[in-house]
Amino acid sequence: MLKRGYKPKPWSGGAQNCRVSVFLMFVALMLMLVVFCLVFYNDSNGENHSLAYEVPKQKWNSFDPVVQLHPTREFRNGTDLIWQVPESPKGVLFLAHGCNGRAINFWDKSLECPNCIGLPEERLLVLHALAQGFGVITISSAQRCWTFGTEVIAVKDILEWWIGRRKLGKLPLVALGASSGGYFVSVLATTIKFSSTVLMIAEGMFGDMDIKGDYPPTLFVHMPKDLYRQQKIDEYVEILKDKGIDVAVVECMEFPLSANTLADRVPGLDQVLSRKLFEFFREKGFVDQNGYMKKDGRKIKWKKALEEKKTLVLDKRLVPHIQEELNLAFAYHEMTSVHSDQIFKWFESHMS
Repeated sequence: MLKRGYKPKPWSGGAQNCRVSVFLMFVALMLMLVVFCLVFYNDSNGENHSLAYEVPKQKWNSFDPVVQLHPTREFRNGTDLIWQVPESPKGVLFLAHGCNGRAINFWDKSLECPNCIGLPEERLLVLHALAQGFGVITISSAQRCWTFGTEVIAVKDILEWWIGRRKLGKLPLVALGASSGGYFVSVLATTIKFSSTVLMIAEGMFGDMDIKGDYPPTLFVHMPKDLYRQQKIDEYVEILKDKGIDVAVVECMEFPLSANTLADRVPGLDQVLSRKLFEFFREKGFVDQNGYMKKDGRKIKWKKALEEKKTLVLDKRLVPHIQEELNLAFAYHEMTSVHSDQIFKWFESHMS
């Protein structure tokens, strides 16, 4: 306890030096931390990689004990639809592909669908949906990309016909569209009452539509490397919020490839080939020393380089599957199942 009349003594020179030393030590530690980040998170070209990358957790066979793909393929209004409904479904999910896509991309080749391709990200989205209790329907666009006139009416007719025939009308209906499919879903949502939607690598058509307050809750799943699209999404998020519409954003970051990545993601591609391909990509300089893609998978001539390497033979049917994973790793514009947990939490949070 201080005595009455006590006057504290001025600090001595030694105390001042001590405080200065502590401050200098703090500054030095901060500088060391900055240097550490620059050393370990820069690639060979000096480009900083985001620390927020998320390596895909699910493997192509992660759902084997839970659910199998056994689709039914039908044709209506001049296009094909492929669907599967689990026992006791709790909702229905419509999936819309991007440009150059088809309904067959979402399902494995099987007796039920001999022409199906089963691209890695598409099939994982379907498997995740089925495991969560959603009936899934995919429809092919009439042209290379979706259009926004009569095709909206045609798809609405298909969905209503299919839902009615399967007696699923009392279940919540949700939709996910990627790229061109994302634009399409954003328009389709003005004519069909979805419980919620997910627009993947697409900002939607909100600049060309009169959005009402009953527009469905919308989740944007996008890749921030696409700066133009990010800016448009930021703009449309504010437009939707101003209308009182629930809206959220999930960002998909790049991730490094490893010797196991392709074997983990692509059905029919074993560990030995996966390792050889990874070593080949490093040898050709397609990936840096940390495993990151230096360019988008579409912009590197990996297929031509592989053809010239006679000692490494690849089944041509695996080429589009590998291409998709390379695009995904670079994270500029690609279908993705990496954030499936967040996507389906979004759907389920708006189903009541």
